[in-house]
Amino acid sequence: MWNSKSAQGLVGLKNLGNTCFMNSILQCLSNTHSLRDYCLHNSHRRDLNNNSRTNTALMEEFAKLMQTMWTSSSSEAVSPSEFKTQIQRYAPRFVGYNQQDAQEFLRFLLDGLHNEVNRVTVRPRGTVEDFDHLPDEERGKKMWSKYLEREDIHCGFCSTVFDPFWDLSLPIAKGYGEVSLMDCRRLYHQRRRPRRGREADMLQILVLHLKRFSEARRTSKLSTFVNFPMKDLDLREFASENSINAVYNLYAVSNHSGTTMGGHYTAYCRNPNSGEWYTFNDSRVTPMSSSQVRSSDAYVLFYELASSSRM
Repeated sequence: MWNSKSAQGLVGLKNLGNTCFMNSILQCLSNTHSLRDYCLHNSHRRDLNNNSRTNTALMEEFAKLMQTMWTSSSSEAVSPSEFKTQIQRYAPRFVGYNQQDAQEFLRFLLDGLHNEVNRVTVRPRGTVEDFDHLPDEERGKKMWSKYLEREDIHCGFCSTVFDPFWDLSLPIAKGYGEVSLMDCRRLYHQRRRPRRGREADMLQILVLHLKRFSEARRTSKLSTFVNFPMKDLDLREFASENSINAVYNLYAVSNHSGTTMGGHYTAYCRNPNSGEWYTFNDSRVTPMSSSQVRSSDAYVLFYELASSSRM
């Protein structure tokens, strides 16, 4: 059983050959305290979908890796090779040792974990219902209810929006070398407004993906400095009308340095036990100042709801 007093979580991950993208995301998820606790206390085992057609090895290996990272008494880096075997079985695009996109890896991983702990074993046939005439808050509740008929998990990554999503991909607003995160957020909202209503609140974990790579040409990268808040990211202007819980604190960042042809991923994470920030660079873990977290390398930002933050 996990001993919270001895657990530090300051363990590096061995690079298996261009797997820094994977290591960066795994460290961010390791410092997501609700997901970490879900694995450390073996809570995932009660939710595993034991349907004979469903493989549960990915969730098991992910939980085992989290437990090793948080209970290891050694400072030596951990090898995620067994976990990699399972993620590439679920998503064959990760077979081999080519550099991959960290945000795409995150989406595939969360989708895989979700499928294995989805407690709905028989999904009802989808029916089209028109909720457009309802107020935002009621429409959100109706859509969430319909979603739960098909998807039922408690690993901390479900959203109560009208369409479930793993993250928000934000376009980077044009500026003179520096833009704010809110500029990017408003641009995203402006582009979605003709098609969607306002997002609801109640997101415990908010993942923001900065679209640094061109979808048309993966060889180009935007190195614009996006100034994002460490604390009190206030998104109430984008939330449902009666929302009061839409303020977030940063706890992890997946960084991409270099170019698409020769880039490298690292992670900056705030330890959920101590509140101190650390740099995770594959096998190496070093303390860092919170003033160093903001950089033009920031690629995927992890926020938690301020009311649930332990810091």
